[in-house]
Amino acid sequence: MIKRSIFVLLMGALIMTTACNSGGNEKVENKGKTATEEGKTILTLSLAESSAFYQALEKKFEAKYPDIDLQIKAYKEVGNDWGENGYVEYKKTTNTALLSGKGADIFDVSAFSINDYVSKKLLVNMNDIEQDKTVNKSDLEMNVLDAMKVNDGLYFIPTGFAFRAFIGDGNMIKNSNVKIDDKNWTWKEFGEQSKEIIQQVGKDAKNKLYALTEYPAEMTLQEMAIDNYNLFVDSEAKQAKFDSPDFVELLEQVKKMYKEQVMTSEPAEIGNQLFNSIVIWSPTDFIDGPYSYFENPVYLQKPHAGQTGGMRIIPSSSLAIQANTPVKEEAYKFMTFLLSEEAQSLQDREGFSLLQSVNDKKLNDIQEKVKSGAYKLPTGKAAKVSDEEFTMFKEIIHTVDQYAELDTKVLSIIGEESSSFFSGQKSAEDVAKLIQNRVTIVLNE
Repeated sequence: MIKRSIFVLLMGALIMTTACNSGGNEKVENKGKTATEEGKTILTLSLAESSAFYQALEKKFEAKYPDIDLQIKAYKEVGNDWGENGYVEYKKTTNTALLSGKGADIFDVSAFSINDYVSKKLLVNMNDIEQDKTVNKSDLEMNVLDAMKVNDGLYFIPTGFAFRAFIGDGNMIKNSNVKIDDKNWTWKEFGEQSKEIIQQVGKDAKNKLYALTEYPAEMTLQEMAIDNYNLFVDSEAKQAKFDSPDFVELLEQVKKMYKEQVMTSEPAEIGNQLFNSIVIWSPTDFIDGPYSYFENPVYLQKPHAGQTGGMRIIPSSSLAIQANTPVKEEAYKFMTFLLSEEAQSLQDREGFSLLQSVNDKKLNDIQEKVKSGAYKLPTGKAAKVSDEEFTMFKEIIHTVDQYAELDTKVLSIIGEESSSFFSGQKSAEDVAKLIQNRVTIVLNE
């Protein structure tokens, strides 16, 4: 199974989706529409970095709307180097443009706090896009769009999405006497039950058995905080709750699991771990990783401190319309086109589609290849996946609804401060207070 470190995944999911842009050199101003010499209305889209997907999207959109000239303003062109502090400067100029209500008509707002811009009325509420005649609402993955709403308003639309799944070794779990209630289990119960399974089936394992491997304690804590982000951070109210008993208990539980060797930072080996946490970016990810690593993988809810351990949505990128745009009608046309089958089927678009039909078709194609024996795992073996499991995959895509707006500064603070607890230098309560104080400052910057 191809595994990525939580840091890479975190930054990949957040930084990869961190596109937003400055409007310093845009031609469109708030005085009215700007047109080309040919009479086409100029619509500007601001990105951190262009890609083959956006280049293809531009061509397709302009072919459908020949009276609109879509101009992509990318801070970093494909293949070019950021340069020293390039990304930092990009974020700074983008934020200035958004706060001043100037710049591009459409921004990628993945790197920024939507709540801040919504409260200042700097973005267009696109709720009525669902009623647009060119949009097939019955085919939309509304579970994803609804999860991303702020105060019941739709202020950004992702170009695609992924989600983090928690997977167990079905054979080892079945061969033990442990009954897992994944809808309700806490991390404390996870530790206790994993320890039982390891004791029961670990003696037959080729290598020493762990519940989870490869990540150091502070990274494990970061992932737990991400999954329960809304429990510890109220982004709208700008309040942190890291000095709560729940977070202190989480700190102590993580340390206990590493001390008892239920978890380890040692590298993963095939067959030496019970569970795995992975990000699923495409239909093939349902199979390639899990079925290479486990003969009988089972999809579970992740242990949780909050109300649910459901899979967490990760947007590919997030596009929003600037409230002051003089070309709102054209911007709406672009957003509705983004939700069309033509745009959602583009080969270079990253993540799952916002259309159920596109996702189902890809899974159906894979299912037929599996049945015929033509689908091979990365190991070279034929994939053995039942029809019932493909039905489950579709249900997961159509129902995943957990999403939280994350602040990478908050997650960095958790990693930095918690290391002193895991090394035995500070108590859990002291570390929780330090995290609380630092995060509170960040939230109110």
